[in-house]
Amino acid sequence: MNKTIIGTKQMVVSPHYLASQAGNRILEKGGNAFDAAVEVSACLAVVYPHMTGLGGDSFWLTFHHETGDMRAYNGSGRSGKNVTREVYKGKKAIPLRGIESAITVPGMVDSWDAMLKEYGHMPLADVLEPALEYAVNGFPVSADQCRHTNRNLELLTSMPYTADIFTRIGKAPVPGERFKQKELADSLKVIAEKGRSAFYEGDIAQIIVAYLQNNGSFLTLADFKEHRGEWAEPVSTDYRGYSVYQAPPNSQGFTGLMTLNVLENYDFSQIEHGSFEYYHVLVEALKKSFLDRNAVLTDPAFSDIPLEKLLDKSYTKQLAAEIGYTAEAAASRPVGSDTAYAAVIDTDGNAVSFIQSLYFEFGSAVTAGETGILLQNRGSFFSLDELHVNTLEPKKRTFHTLMPAMVCKDGKPKILYGTQGGEGQPQTQTAIITRMLDYGMHPQQAINEPRWVWGRTWGEDYEGLRLEGRIEPETIEKLRKSGHIVEVVSNFDRLMGHAGAILIDDEHFLQGGADPRGDGAAVGV
Repeated sequence: MNKTIIGTKQMVVSPHYLASQAGNRILEKGGNAFDAAVEVSACLAVVYPHMTGLGGDSFWLTFHHETGDMRAYNGSGRSGKNVTREVYKGKKAIPLRGIESAITVPGMVDSWDAMLKEYGHMPLADVLEPALEYAVNGFPVSADQCRHTNRNLELLTSMPYTADIFTRIGKAPVPGERFKQKELADSLKVIAEKGRSAFYEGDIAQIIVAYLQNNGSFLTLADFKEHRGEWAEPVSTDYRGYSVYQAPPNSQGFTGLMTLNVLENYDFSQIEHGSFEYYHVLVEALKKSFLDRNAVLTDPAFSDIPLEKLLDKSYTKQLAAEIGYTAEAAASRPVGSDTAYAAVIDTDGNAVSFIQSLYFEFGSAVTAGETGILLQNRGSFFSLDELHVNTLEPKKRTFHTLMPAMVCKDGKPKILYGTQGGEGQPQTQTAIITRMLDYGMHPQQAINEPRWVWGRTWGEDYEGLRLEGRIEPETIEKLRKSGHIVEVVSNFDRLMGHAGAILIDDEHFLQGGADPRGDGAAVGV
């Protein structure tokens, strides 16, 4: 089990130890938190390729120590201008995999450019150097990548380019095997040399789009050229005297804030941690938030999202009053969970909390020709029902599960936290932050404690409450008797996601926590 890491000056947390170490090296070379965050992002795209990559999206929360500004960057891509519901005529839903699922422009490379131009100290080529080195020379493939390769072997072996990169003559690689990605290295070299434009207008964009169109895609070069992420104001609420920030819609971040507003109506000093009451109240509060989220969340450019009402504490007080001692039924659509959360704080106090994804593990499973870039299937979450709030439209961003979080006290960062997990993200975030703020746990303890996930995830048509086996049998039985559909899973089950957190403690030391369910590490000095 991971132990608490305490740094005196700086801290990096990510779901892969190589990315965390590389981020720390950037800080040691004079880079700031923004340089290190981009490096960690790029490094994860190489060493955790089943979870994230250049063909995916990202969301960022940033705090700049000189200005005191808290800002969000929306690095999610829009659907193509020719991607309409009509192109899926006769189908009930957008396919989850393949060319037809790769219908949104990847936003991550654009977000790197935005971070470095706004706040970075180092040129992109220097920041990308560690990621490029791992792509060229290889890295020890993780057990997590091997596990997901085996799980998706039939799909991966059926895909040109993807099969050659991610499988070994029809088999998954072995944990610890040297894993090289020559084609991805070539793409990174071009981006390092020519910058953002190479991915959205130049050589890489042209190869990606040519491959897509030759295989029946509706994305165009114009869609790539027109892509721009955007800086935005975070959404926030107060909880127990702390300011909690999330990325705004199309992120589901406000769901985490709504849940905290509901929970603020409970006195957790009277609720034992790990008890039936603890799990039941948190799960039911999240269900309430999910119902509103499902009804309104999409691209705010296409539909009004009543955040003022949803985050109003009189409204969430009503929701809290509706929670009884029996489980309520609710519905959630299957969502992906292939995500990578990371956080960085530097010696000046700059802070970046960010998360990136291909949506499902290996995304669409489509590798864009000889670029070595896996494309996300995020657009498959659009609905084909024209009356649905998240209905597919051209040039639209879909409902997005990615939600990095940050807590501030007296105007300065106190806690950075987040997790992999699709539908599980607001659930694990709620567990971590209540454990830290209500029960006084340090980050690693809050992450190590038993977790749960309610609802459908990893694309499964499943509804129920999965509980880690370390939860007390008496608590599990009470949850069953109260009406929860309970399934007990392993003690440190990877279904619970890979969480990370950083706390600035009262001594102004940096406490980092990385999930023992994954391959991550907290690195601080």
